[in-house]
Amino acid sequence: MVLYIGLFLFLGASVSGCKEKFVPKPKGYFRISFPEKKYNYFNSGFPYRFEYPVYSQLIPDTLKNAEPYWLDMVIPANKAKVHLSYKKVQDNLYKLTEDSRELAYKHSIKATSIEEKNFINYGSNVFGTVYYIKGNAASPIQFYLTDSTTHFLRGSVYISEIPNYDSLLPVISFLEADVTHLINTLDWN
Repeated sequence: MVLYIGLFLFLGASVSGCKEKFVPKPKGYFRISFPEKKYNYFNSGFPYRFEYPVYSQLIPDTLKNAEPYWLDMVIPANKAKVHLSYKKVQDNLYKLTEDSRELAYKHSIKATSIEEKNFINYGSNVFGTVYYIKGNAASPIQFYLTDSTTHFLRGSVYISEIPNYDSLLPVISFLEADVTHLINTLDWN
């Protein structure tokens, strides 16, 4: 009988002793800090020149199939790069622009939407299209720029992480400003 009374008191004390309800902690995310926007000027004998972020590195593309004047703008802190590929226009502008459009739309399998924005800068004779690819695509921003007669530059942003759009959105937005600055400052040599 004493055993039952002791067990009853123990159970009663343990039930009445919990006054706060258990609340699980919300899921946390890593804090991403971004550097201040500052830019350097690139003009190194290439057929094009532009401003690029000080926190990035310009590395010539040395892949086996790389053509002259191909360049990677690497942003190590964000595990990102902007690949720039240059072609000379030789009665092939339509093919170059269509190839760029097709490469952007290859991401439509994973994309939720693709927004196209035309770019026109009469002062620098630079015209093109920017593709903003929303969703879990490998390349969230792509673009091409041309003077329509001689120069053609294509760019693609790549982030070396699993493409989870919601998690990468702060990084994509940060990089979008740099790509926009590159496009706005591009000029031909």
